[in-house]
This record gives sequence, structure tokens and C-alpha cells, in this order.
Amino acid sequence: MLYPIAIEPGDDQHAYGVIVPDIPGCFSAGDTLDEAMKNAHEAIDGHLSLLAEDDQAIPMASTVQAHMANPEYAGFIWAVVDVDITQYLGKATKLNVTLPASLIRRIDDFVATHPEYKSRSGFLAKTALEKLISSQAA
Repeated sequence: MLYPIAIEPGDDQHAYGVIVPDIPGCFSAGDTLDEAMKNAHEAIDGHLSLLAEDDQAIPMASTVQAHMANPEYAGFIWAVVDVDITQYLGKATKLNVTLPASLIRRIDDFVATHPEYKSRSGFLAKTALEKLISSQAA
């Protein structure tokens, strides 16, 4: 999931500040822009881990465009941080699914050329999550 981050520009005396608008209370910083973005990923990971431990819902990401209109972020630099949220959604559970053989082959061929999915299960989980998120936004 691509979480937008708002980066407050730094200078020689001030670090770059980072706010994750979709995750209330999630902040970070860095002495350089690159460090700020790296630290944002660590902050998001830590925050989502705590939410998962407390069995709280994982916030879904909005678009950068949705946040840019907020005057609170005027003058901020925008970026996105890619976070695999499946690890925060709970323990993996095995299930038996019946699909047409040709669809399974197509999924396997797709996964073979898209390593970000890691496996057929990863593809099905990520695709289902994306569909659920997009249906919530509609």
C-alpha cells in the first residue's frame, strides 16, 4: 500500500519533518530528504505493528492529491512510502479455494514475472485487499 507522506522542508539547522496523514500520530524526521523518507518507512512499520498488536484496524492509504488540498500541508514536499500491510492483518490462515485451471495458470505466469507478489497466495491476498480498499473509497 502506498502511504502518502508530507515532508516539511529542513535546512542546515533543522531536520526534515515527516507526517503520515493517513496514520494519526505517525511522525518521523531526518537530517536529509532521503533519510526522512527512509525513517518514515520505519515509523509506519512501527506504528502499524503496534496497531496490530492491539488488534486495531490498519488505516488505509488515501491519495497524495486528497491531502494536497489541506492548507495544513502548504509548502510540504510529497512522497509515498510502499508498505506491505499483509503482515499486520493477522496470522495467515490456510483455506481451500477452487478456481479454473486456466485462471490458476494465468495467475502463476503473472506471479513468475512480478516477484513483488512472491507467490500465488501473495497475489490473491494483495489483489483482494486492493479490491476491498477501492470499494471502500467508492
